[in-house]
Amino acid sequence: MNPHDTRKTGRVYLVGAGPGDPGLITKRGLECLAQADVVLYDYLVNPLLLAHAPATAERTCLGRHGSDRIVPQQEINERMLRDAAAGKVVVRLKGGDPAIFARGAEEAEVLAANDVPFEVVPGITAALAAGSFAGIPVTHRAFASAVAFITGHGQNGDEPKLDYAALAEFPGTLVFYMGVTTCETWTSALVEAGKPADTPAAIVRRCSWTDQETFPCTLGTVAQEMKSRKLRPPVIVIVGEVCELHGTLSWLEERPLHGQTILVTRPREQAVTLCERLAELGAGCLLQPAISIEPPADWGPVDAALAEIERFDWLVFSSANGVRFLLERLLSNHGDLRRLASVQLAAIGPRTAEELARYHLTADLAPTEYRAEALAEALRDQASGRSFLLARASRGREVLADELTAAGADVTQVVVYESRDVSQPEPHLADALAGGKIDWITVTSSAIARSLVALFGEDLRRARLASISPVTSETLDQLGFAPDVEAREYTTEGVVEAILAAASDSR
Repeated sequence: MNPHDTRKTGRVYLVGAGPGDPGLITKRGLECLAQADVVLYDYLVNPLLLAHAPATAERTCLGRHGSDRIVPQQEINERMLRDAAAGKVVVRLKGGDPAIFARGAEEAEVLAANDVPFEVVPGITAALAAGSFAGIPVTHRAFASAVAFITGHGQNGDEPKLDYAALAEFPGTLVFYMGVTTCETWTSALVEAGKPADTPAAIVRRCSWTDQETFPCTLGTVAQEMKSRKLRPPVIVIVGEVCELHGTLSWLEERPLHGQTILVTRPREQAVTLCERLAELGAGCLLQPAISIEPPADWGPVDAALAEIERFDWLVFSSANGVRFLLERLLSNHGDLRRLASVQLAAIGPRTAEELARYHLTADLAPTEYRAEALAEALRDQASGRSFLLARASRGREVLADELTAAGADVTQVVVYESRDVSQPEPHLADALAGGKIDWITVTSSAIARSLVALFGEDLRRARLASISPVTSETLDQLGFAPDVEAREYTTEGVVEAILAAASDSR
């Protein structure tokens, strides 16, 4: 390589995303996503994983069975080659493991043949996840010392060429992928080859997702179960004695929010932590940001205030976003944090104080109640004759500024970030809400409340609304959508606790 050639070299990462639970991707997989210029992802990939890619990355779903055009493999190959040739980092994000019935080898061959640098990042395949998430270990010292992964779907959609006699004698567990439409054929063939029809079996649908379903049956009744329940992919079928352990080893259904689907509406870069917390409790999370958080259109007022930051007695933050945007501007354009040595810092609540701590700063004041009125009350005794700089969003209430001014303070407000409404919802999420497939919607600010009403209208009544605070609840009430629960502590954790309490009451 020419050391003077500064052109960016494109490469492709074939990354296994796991079977569904966003926590099952590997650390290496997340590292690759963080570098991505382009993400080409299968519809079975949990969309929450896309939040780990840069905001500037181009994200392309390669099609959803039954609703969208499925992008042909040849077109996928051409897209990878074209983007890599343009110097882009491409993450080909695949459900499960790239090397197990995911055409990862074919894609790697194309890349190798065209001298495109690539890396294959393994993922957890559904058969292995079933051992933990469905309580069906595919190997067990007492039942199975071997496991076979088998496809029920041939190269061109026809039946695969399988040695059913050998499979019938296989001394272990059989796991069939992509066998929904051909299940009558392969189950009958196994029985005809000598596999007892009463061999224990289990159908596992959407393994590791919050709506995972497991249907114990026998080899002889698999096809009947599929037909009567009208099951659609993704499905795996496990055949073998290990299936009898499902009743004693299953745990997924015991999580308090199992089966609940929650629409998280915070800005994408802020939503991951909340989604991870809800997922730990068993919920399935969908992400539809109602607002976006962006730098101010004009940094001039912020720069002017920072240029004379020493003249202020107090710097007041009413959100974690305000901390991040203002301090990053200070660090990049106005020196370092020593500029704040003579200024006292106030934070509206614990999350804002935590964001300050990330910059090794400690809030001098943070009220016990996380709202503007409480912050104004806490600062009132400090106000007369003092100068205050309020770092705020482009929209919001004037309570803090008005109260401090009334108490004799000299108040300067600067917009350090802009909050903008998202104009259109993701179509599949709008369809899910309209179809009653979403149980809860989190509403974590008044701006989000107003944007949600504009995005979804009357369909908001098809889900339960969880409000973060009385102020947000009041906004929802004014809009005609009373919240179903309200957080006692005005934080995202408080929202989680409110949903948990409601779920517990309904059990």
